[in-house]
Amino acid sequence: MDYHQRTEDLLKDYKRVVRNPERKFLIEESVVTKAAMALPVGTLVTWTPPESTGRSPKDTYIVKRPASEKTIDWDSPNNVPLDPDTFSMLTEDALALLSVKKRVYALDRVVGADTNYALPVLTVTDNSLSGLFVDNMFRKVPGDIGKSAFAGKPFLLLALPYEKLDKSRYQGKLRKMEDGSASNLAVAMDFDNRIGIVFGSAYMGSIKKLIFTVMNYYLPDLGILPLHCSANEGPDGKCALLLGLSGTGKTTLSADPERSLVGDDEHGWSDNGVANFENGCYAKLINLNPEKEPEIFKASFHADHYLSHGSIVENVMVYPDGTFDLDDDRFTPNSRVSYPLRYLSNYLESAKTGHPSTVLFLTADAYGVLPPISRLTADQAKLWFMMGYTSKLAGTETGVTEPQATFSRFFGQPFMPRNPEDYTNLLEKYTEKYETSVFLVNTGWSGGPFGVGKRMDINATRAMVRAAMNGSLDKVEYTRDPVFKVEIPLSCPGVDSSILVPKNTWQDKAAFDKMAEKLAGQFKAYFNKAFAGKVEKALADQCPGM
Repeated sequence: MDYHQRTEDLLKDYKRVVRNPERKFLIEESVVTKAAMALPVGTLVTWTPPESTGRSPKDTYIVKRPASEKTIDWDSPNNVPLDPDTFSMLTEDALALLSVKKRVYALDRVVGADTNYALPVLTVTDNSLSGLFVDNMFRKVPGDIGKSAFAGKPFLLLALPYEKLDKSRYQGKLRKMEDGSASNLAVAMDFDNRIGIVFGSAYMGSIKKLIFTVMNYYLPDLGILPLHCSANEGPDGKCALLLGLSGTGKTTLSADPERSLVGDDEHGWSDNGVANFENGCYAKLINLNPEKEPEIFKASFHADHYLSHGSIVENVMVYPDGTFDLDDDRFTPNSRVSYPLRYLSNYLESAKTGHPSTVLFLTADAYGVLPPISRLTADQAKLWFMMGYTSKLAGTETGVTEPQATFSRFFGQPFMPRNPEDYTNLLEKYTEKYETSVFLVNTGWSGGPFGVGKRMDINATRAMVRAAMNGSLDKVEYTRDPVFKVEIPLSCPGVDSSILVPKNTWQDKAAFDKMAEKLAGQFKAYFNKAFAGKVEKALADQCPGM
């Protein structure tokens, strides 16, 4: 069944279908249809159902087909297989619903600022706010799209965020819920037939992350390394990449007024350099401080009339007078905002830059034992890239009463579907070829674990990041961490040297040693479970605890 053609046939109904509408039209439709309301500052705000305040990994599927199944790491818990017949059912149900909607929005966009591998994406949705989100996050189709490796092979995305699946129809085919019934939502990808479906998930990140996963699958076949990272460029033209999981500071640290932002979340690294996938940013808002993060705050809430604005805020506490509280997490700690890159004061309009001189791996270590910044060797870079370490904090999830180590390979495991070596080999290739320095940056705790120590001061972290980016840390003396094996600088411009060696910040040195060994043991346990026997010994030797 050619679902691409079926969709194009559906879109010929010009009375119901609005194809590539103006941005102002999407904003107005979102307010008129009550998909969102406009705040006095011009921002649109929406609240999703409780089950849609974040991604639903257990309801996210990859269609398992003979042509592609060997390229996908099915051992990863995030790669949940779906049989082709069930995916066909989802597609049929989506098209059937779209065919009777009073209004359908269709947007032709691309993902990827480098036209050589820009992926054409046709998004079809019944929700105007989802259409506006696509306009915020995806890019206009360039005139030279014909030179793309994906020319003539568009990806189709069907998004029905507020529709629910018929549980009885999908019994035994989708995830079983606690009551024994089938789940009524699904986010599914068919790489072979170039189709994605968001069914029943109103969290807008479901659209973004589905397409990111698609790019992460397709690009390694072209010799391009996809990365879950932000990127910026200094006045000297040198680029830096910042990799990290949500909450580690990727967006915050990349939005530096002294550097031009290339993008905040998703990029490709090829022999042409680095290119942003997106047109916008999708930033976390919880506890956003306007003084410490003025760029993000201004982009989210600058005072224009709502029809000329179009930033979308999700699940923030708003009061009747239109004021809001970014510290209130009663709806979710995962409150978000999407806005176009052009709302920032210093962004790179082309969204393309050269090869990075510096790569930074960000981690928020709640154990308080990792150095605030350290230098990695080539083997350590591959190891920490594979491990993708950060921490869960006490209180953020039911049953989490103390910090817990979290490992998400490539700093984005749910969105990296291929076999691990497809990514690590490309990282090694490009960092070696372009002589890129790699650093580990701990944006987490110092002086003790979460609850005892303090979160690393953002201004100190910014100073260390700048020193890594401008080459200042190439000129200082280092010492080797005996547990984590990384190289710690003994000085850094603009930073109190007493905080650089983490043990020095703890009053109880014995407690530090015990905590460091505890975390190293968790590294060892995860490595042995996920990678033992799958990587070379030189890499395994760099794992803490080994």
